[in-house]
Formats: sequence, C-alpha cells, structure tokens
Amino acid sequence: MKIKIIAIGKTKEKFLKDGTDEFLRRMTPYATVEVIELMPAAIRDEHLIEKALYEEGQHILQHIKDYSYVITLEINGQMLSSEEFAQKINNLTKAGISEIIFVIGSSYGICKEVTERADYRLSMSKMTFLHQFARLILIEQIYRAFKIIKGETYHK
Repeated sequence: MKIKIIAIGKTKEKFLKDGTDEFLRRMTPYATVEVIELMPAAIRDEHLIEKALYEEGQHILQHIKDYSYVITLEINGQMLSSEEFAQKINNLTKAGISEIIFVIGSSYGICKEVTERADYRLSMSKMTFLHQFARLILIEQIYRAFKIIKGETYHK
C-alpha cells in the first residue's frame, strides 16, 4: 500500500515534526508513506481567496493520478471512529486500491475541483485544529489503523 499525504504548508514546530517523523518511521512495516508539502498561495486580499484556493488546488491535482483513491479532510466530511477508519483502509486494500492520497488544504479549505475529485471526504472532528496538528493526528490515525487491521497491540 502506498499512502501520500498532500498538505498545504510546512510543519514548522519541532515537536510536531518530531511526532510526525516518529509515526512515519513506525509505519514502514505496513505502508510506504510520502508527505508532500505544497506552498500556500499568497492571499493579499480577502476577495481573492477563491483564486488562491484554485491555485492551490491545481498544485494538489498535479500529484494525483487517475487510479489514486483520494480522501480529502474537510469540515463537512464523514466522521469515523478509529475502528471505522481502519475498516475503510482495509476495505480499500481488499478492493485492490494501491494508492491512497489524503489531502489537507490550507486554513481557507480546499477548492471545489479537489473536493469533486475526492473519492471520500473525511472529517477528523467537529473541532478545528491547526493544520500542522491535523497532519500529526492523521498520520497517527493511519498508523493506528494498520495496528487495528493487523490485530496488534497499541490501539487501546
């Protein structure tokens, strides 16, 4: 299984980078995981947010292949428990999906073109997280999902 996480912006805080790196290291027996950090579009005028989102979206779409299964992280997405998330990943694997791409947009969201390309829209919570936190939480949940799928300890 190949997993890509496409995220707008870089993780700047060392403690978040360290946590992300730790879970990426732990995932090596289960999947190949690549994090792609894209530069956010400059927004100099609040009236140009849609244009900036479109620009970011075009950069995101360049990294998505036709066969990729795309999961966007969105406020209005479906919320899943850790067990349900693990089942989702397991079902995709059994269905022959070889690449899952998770997309974390900017603080302004994700453009409609990327949302329309998504095969699944996932919400992590009704709460709002800093995007760098969301990335760490997502990576930890992917790791947890593989532990659940394999029936290994860690989950509880």
